[in-house]
Amino acid sequence: MDGTAAPRPNDQQAQLEALYAEMRPQSLYPLWEVLSALVTPTPRSAAKPHHWPYAPARDYLLRAGDLISAEQAERRVLILENPGLPGTSAIVPSLYAGLQLILPGEVAPCHRHAQCALRFVMEGDGAFTAVDGERAVMRPFDLVLTPNWQWHDHGNASDSPMIWLDGLDIPTVRFYEASFAERLPEASHPETVPPGDSARRYGRNLRPLRGTAADRRPARQPLFHYPYAEWRESLLALAAAEAPDPHLGHALEFVNPADGGPVMPTIAAHVRHLPAGFETRPRRSTDGTVMVVVEGRGTARIEGAEHPLAERDLLVIPSWHALELRAGTPLTLFAYSDRAAQEKLGLWREERL
Repeated sequence: MDGTAAPRPNDQQAQLEALYAEMRPQSLYPLWEVLSALVTPTPRSAAKPHHWPYAPARDYLLRAGDLISAEQAERRVLILENPGLPGTSAIVPSLYAGLQLILPGEVAPCHRHAQCALRFVMEGDGAFTAVDGERAVMRPFDLVLTPNWQWHDHGNASDSPMIWLDGLDIPTVRFYEASFAERLPEASHPETVPPGDSARRYGRNLRPLRGTAADRRPARQPLFHYPYAEWRESLLALAAAEAPDPHLGHALEFVNPADGGPVMPTIAAHVRHLPAGFETRPRRSTDGTVMVVVEGRGTARIEGAEHPLAERDLLVIPSWHALELRAGTPLTLFAYSDRAAQEKLGLWREERL
């Protein structure tokens, strides 16, 4: 400053523009021009609410199964890409979703990667996911995890197609530029223990004494199979015991038995049950959420727009979008979100309206 008179508004703007142009080749930019878009009063997600009816998605996937094998594709999956995030392969900015098909007799080759993944079985009975050589036999609406950097392959020895929802933190890992992946030379990992071994060791609020040979699973994530028959029984027992929460209905979160926290470092998962005729009050939260209709029919209202819900339909609720649910018949839902990562970073917030 040299003590001269302040420039007139038009002169000031011209001088600023000249300054910006001079700085630009040095990769220097004025924060004051973009601060309001960087630090917003409330979340402004580019993702849009969207509803995928299951039947047409299933038809496209089966048609793809006639044209490309699981081995050729490595993973035969249809990506559920958010219409507000074109070209990103993301369903919300931090998460990926896709529908995977394994036909009878096929094996999806064994690999491992830095990304965390969950599988929620949509249809079929008797195929498997193997994690480090332990098979989890998959049945409809089971939840199966493949923790990051653990070998996993999928196979179908049944006589019917198997379809499941893949949920991964691919966009989160991409944001941190931390992706690694390896493929096993063999299509399948050698069997290391009988199916269900982890559930027997870790599934009843017990674990082998740490430091012993029996404590074979990674300490941070020992359990990876949450069967539908078990979680449905717990959810309905809760529903029979008490009135539903006015904003959520009856809700249970899947937990990691090692620490009582979310099932994966970046992804949380839960289930809900709404009695017939029940309507939730509006609620919004910062986590982007992917939802699957397990049983029943109803309606989801997101920021006033209604989406019909039928069995196996899929729905995405972006960050800070108010959700209301109405159950036409008893309605059971599965959902996963980025709440686990947000809570670790001190970001997660909800508002009950």
